[in-house]
Amino acid sequence: MTKNNQILQIGITGGIGSGKSTICKVFKALDIAVYDADYWAKWLMEHNSSIKNGLKNTFGVDVYNEKGQLNRSLLSTIVFKDPAQLKELNAIVHPEVFAHYDQWVATNASKYPYLIKEAALMFESNSYKALHYVINVACPTSIRIARVQKRDPNRTETELQSIISKQMSDEERAQLAQKTIHNDGQSGILQSILDLHHFFHTPEILKNYAIQG
Repeated sequence: MTKNNQILQIGITGGIGSGKSTICKVFKALDIAVYDADYWAKWLMEHNSSIKNGLKNTFGVDVYNEKGQLNRSLLSTIVFKDPAQLKELNAIVHPEVFAHYDQWVATNASKYPYLIKEAALMFESNSYKALHYVINVACPTSIRIARVQKRDPNRTETELQSIISKQMSDEERAQLAQKTIHNDGQSGILQSILDLHHFFHTPEILKNYAIQG
C-alpha cells in the first residue's frame, strides 16, 4: 500500500461512539471533503459484484436475500462469534474499499487543499499506511456506549462491549497516530480542529510529506 503524494491525506479514526463523525462534520464545514470508509464499505457490500460473490462463496448464499440485499444481522452473527470468519470478511471487503478510496482521491485531489478519510479500523486494516497524518479520536467507554445507544436504542451494552473489545484501545491508537483529540464532551475540540486545519495548510507539512500538488 503506497501513498499518493499528489495531495495531503489525513486519517481520522477512533472506536465506535468516539465521535469521529462529529469531528468530520467540522472539517466538512471548513469545506474539506471527507471519505467515510465505513459508509462506503456498507454501500459496496450491496453494490460491488466482487464483494457480493466473495461473501456468498465464503458465508453462504443466504447472506443476501432474493432482492440482492445483504442480511447484515446474519453476517454479524457469523463473524463476531469467530475471529477467523471476521478476518475472512475483512479480506473480501477491505481491498475493494481501498480501491474505491483511491478512485475518490484521484477525482478530488485537484479540488481541495487536503482530503480526509474517516475509518474505525484504520490501523487494524493497515489503511493508515496510505495516509500522511492520522488523528485518533479518544473517548471513555461509558460515554461511547451511551452515544451509540442514544442513536440506536436497540443496541445492548453487552453487544457494544463486545464490539469495543475487538477494536484497538484508545491507548493503542494513540501510539500510532500523530495526534489524539479527546472528545469526551468536556474538552474544547473546536480549537483543536481549527489549529489542525491551519497546520494542514502550512508549507512545512507539505514539505515534510513531499506533497507534490
